[in-house]
Amino acid sequence: MRFVYLILVLFTGIFFAGNVAIQADDQDKLGIEIASQDSVEYELVVFDSRFESFLASQPYQKEFYSNEYYRDWNIRYCIEWNIRHKDPFRYGTFYETEIPYNASVNYGLDFNYRLYQYFQFIEKEYGIILLRRKGK
Repeated sequence: MRFVYLILVLFTGIFFAGNVAIQADDQDKLGIEIASQDSVEYELVVFDSRFESFLASQPYQKEFYSNEYYRDWNIRYCIEWNIRHKDPFRYGTFYETEIPYNASVNYGLDFNYRLYQYFQFIEKEYGIILLRRKGK
């Protein structure tokens, strides 16, 4: 009977020791994954073929305004876009996709500039005014 208890205790000890080693390996892997998320890049894909020529024809470079300027306008534009997306009976089917723009994420100057210019493209090429702005 003591032999059975001894084997049971031995197997239990090996089982728990193995689980601790596996958990330590998992935590190391998680640390690597978290570190790799720091270099995330975002890309805006626009399917309208005229957008790239519109973007190239802009009279100022992306550094003309700050990243915060583009970010602030993108937040406003995305809110209005998503409102229109959720109500196709009132605004039509032009706003087929929702834009999941998260204000707490730093998308970078390139992405924010392209998204801002996309909204300008929609206003100029399609005549759809998303936001009323002073002087326009």
